[in-house]
This record gives sequence, structure tokens and C-alpha cells, in this order.
Amino acid sequence: MLEDYVKKILTSRVYDVAVETPLQPARQLSERLNNQILLKREDLQPVFSFKIRGAYNKIAQLSADELARGIVTASAGNHAQGVALSAKHLGIKATIVMPRTTPELKVQGVRARGGKVVLHGDAFPEALAHSLKLVEEKGFVYIHPYDDPEVIAGQGTVAMEILRQYQGPIDAIFVPVGGGGLIAGIAAYVKYLRPSIRVIGVEPDDSNCLQAAMAAGSRVVLPQVGLFADGVAVAQIGEKTFELCRHYVDEVITVSTDEICAAIKDIYDDTRSITEPAGALAVAGIKKYTQRQGVTGQVLIGIDSGANINFDRLRHVAERSELGEKREAIIAVTIPEQKGSFKSFCEALGKRQITEFNYRYHTGREAQIFVGVQTHPEHDPRAALVEELRSKGFPVLDLTDNELAKLHTRHMVGGHAAQVSDEVVLRFEFPERPGALFNFLNKLGGRWNISMFHYRNHGAADGRVLAGLQVPLNERHLLPAALEKIGYRYWDETENPAYKLFLG
Repeated sequence: MLEDYVKKILTSRVYDVAVETPLQPARQLSERLNNQILLKREDLQPVFSFKIRGAYNKIAQLSADELARGIVTASAGNHAQGVALSAKHLGIKATIVMPRTTPELKVQGVRARGGKVVLHGDAFPEALAHSLKLVEEKGFVYIHPYDDPEVIAGQGTVAMEILRQYQGPIDAIFVPVGGGGLIAGIAAYVKYLRPSIRVIGVEPDDSNCLQAAMAAGSRVVLPQVGLFADGVAVAQIGEKTFELCRHYVDEVITVSTDEICAAIKDIYDDTRSITEPAGALAVAGIKKYTQRQGVTGQVLIGIDSGANINFDRLRHVAERSELGEKREAIIAVTIPEQKGSFKSFCEALGKRQITEFNYRYHTGREAQIFVGVQTHPEHDPRAALVEELRSKGFPVLDLTDNELAKLHTRHMVGGHAAQVSDEVVLRFEFPERPGALFNFLNKLGGRWNISMFHYRNHGAADGRVLAGLQVPLNERHLLPAALEKIGYRYWDETENPAYKLFLG
């Protein structure tokens, strides 16, 4: 099987449109991690993503009859742009079915490259179903984004370039994973020629379809996938890609949203380029791997796989990057409700920088404050900060890993609600598109009073809402069915301390 894929990789036709991207040293990151870190800059491709390789290789090998029929695919972005550019180069028609939630940047990118965009459904499965319907109705040829031998071979040319560009020993190559086309192609080529090199997949911890499949020994379908790293938001690893991955991928690492954001910043610091969340997965995985294994002096390569990110999302990335780098702690602190309390608290912090301070007067003898404080993962970790404040008599609750606190509470602190009873607090994620907020409120209905509401647009494919509903105890049993009818992911946050301390 490997020999067949290597032959396909060596004879791929990707360079009609793709370029050989540089293998760039990440000097600052290398110094920090005490390893040699190299970035394979696939964000420098004509469509700002490696996807052009596999898409073109597949399309270029279609027969004349197939080319004349036209092609179709379903994609949330990077594959779509690769297909559109490939079709334009070959002078054929391409129809791209994209979810209505696709970032506008990617929709514009497809249209600018000559592709016909059809927006259908709220998520990829609906777009996929519609694209397959067009295959039946129009006779189009379907171009799969990852689960096709020619696509896998096209992506495998990334590994061919790496081994040519770096002749010395390589300890590991870290690869972002969505449907598995890129890692399958890289693993096939590397394990055939240099089997001692570890091939390590990196996935978001809420979209870990390969890790779950490796653990189960067979492909599984995730019940839901996170949307932050939309380029790898895949519920099931491909069939053909898994056959390669199960035998030739050494390990899969998962990383959090905060760790991805920190990796985006790391790449920017070294290259002055801005990577999309999926594109930064490999660097996030390298950081986690070196910390966990304690390795030094190794040569570690990360695939910087894409740079298609909406500008609006950068504020969210900036907010979360410091948390991912463990350079900020989010804490709730109790202080006396009296003059000089804030000054005393600042004195207790010493020379640490306060990054955020939220407080509103509340009746009683004590006040709860929501505070962001600069920390350092080595010289001044947040555990030391919490312990020091507690030793000085300040009750502290660490909220740094609390999603409700990071997404909503830090923007809402304003005092406790008066005369609000029977409040249930729910956090939602829903597909973001024009009219989505109205649609959400419409589905929520008017049965129960909305006592609290917070929505903030992150420039992403998903909207995040925090809502308080006044649901009498004798009607609580009706709530689960009503929420399921809405059809959006939700979490019950009624007992979350970030709510109880500042909003309840």
C-alpha cells in the first residue's frame, strides 16, 4: 500500500498551480522550547492553504469526458478555493456547495477564482448532501476534500518537499488533522522512506475524530464537533485516510482553543504572518509535546497549513492567546466593601500587571471582583499567584479554565440581579449567519421570561449566547424537550461559580 502511494506522490501534478513552500526556522519558538522548530509554510500557497495540492492532482487526472461534465464539491473553505483555482486553470466549470455559515472571506475567495458558489445548509453535512444531489441531477464529478487516493497523494507532496529541503535527522513531523488527507499523505511518504521519523497528528480537543478512531480501532462519528478551528471541524475521519493513519501515524495530540490561539501568536511572532486556527494546530501540538516529553535538542517540523481567517476573529484570538500561553490568570477575588480595598488588593499583587478589573457596588460587607492578572508559566505561574493571594487573606477562585467566565462573564460583570427567581442559566452555540440571532430567539419562544442575555459576535462560524430563563420549579421537567427542539449545542451553567458570584 505504501509503495503505491509513494509512486502516486512522486508523479503528482501539483506544480502546475501549487508552489514549493519554504521550510522556515521559527527562531524565537526554538529558543523558548530548546528544540529546533521548523515551519512548513503551506499558508504561502496561491490559495493560502495546502488544499490546492490534492484538489488539483485529482482534477488534473480526470478523463476528458469527466472534465467536460464539470465538477462539484462541498467545502467550508480551503478545499473549495483549491477546487475553484484548479478548475479555472484547466478551463472547466466548478460548482462549490458551502454552508451558509462559511466565513465571507472564504466565499469571496472561491468566487474570485471563478467557482460558482451555492450556499446551502447550516453545516457541512447539509452542504455535502446537496452536492451529492447535484452529482445525480447534473452529472457532475464529485471532488472529495480528503478521502480519495489522488487527493491524498497530492497532499503527500508536502512530505516529499520536507525530506528534500531538510537533509539532516528529523525527530517528528506534526500535522493538523481534519478528514485526514494531509496526514495520510505525509505518513505514507515518510514511513516508506524514513520510518524513524515520528508522524504526529494534532486535533482540537472538541474535534478529535482521528484520536477517537485510533482509540476505538475503527472509524467513529463524533456526536458534535467544535467550530473554532473550522478548517478541521470533521465528525468522522475518512475511510481511506484512516487505513493509512491507523498503521503509520504514531500518535495524536489534542489541544484547546486557548492553546491554538497562543500558537497563532507564536507563528506571528516568528514569521509576521497570521495563521487560521486549523493552520496553527501543529505548533500548538509541538508545544504540548515538548512540555509533556521534556525533550530538548530535537528537530521538530510543524505544518503551517493555512491562513484563511476572517479579520474579525483576531480580537477573539488575541483575547485567548495570553490564556493559552499561561500568561494571564482570570480570577474571582473577595474583598471588603470599603474604602481602600482595591488599593490593598493591588499591593498584595506586588509588581504583577492587572490586565482587567470588573466590579460594581453590591450591598453587603464584601464585594466580588473579576480580575485578569499577568502571569508567567515559569517565573510566576498562576498557581503561585492564587496561593500568594490566599496567604494574604484574599479568598480566590481560579476561573482561567472556565468557558462561561472567558466567553461571557468578563464582558457582563455589573451586579447581581434583583428580584429574579427561578433562573436557569444556559450557554449556547449556534451557526452564525445573517438573522441567526433572531432565529435563535424565535426558537427559544415566549413560554419563559428571558431574565439575562449576552451575545457577542466573534467573526466566526458559530455564535455564542448566554441566556437566563425564569423557569418555575414545577415546569423544569419541560425544559430539556424545549431545548432539544431548538437544536443547538447548549450547556447548563446554573451552578457555574462565574455566574453565581457575579450575575446570579
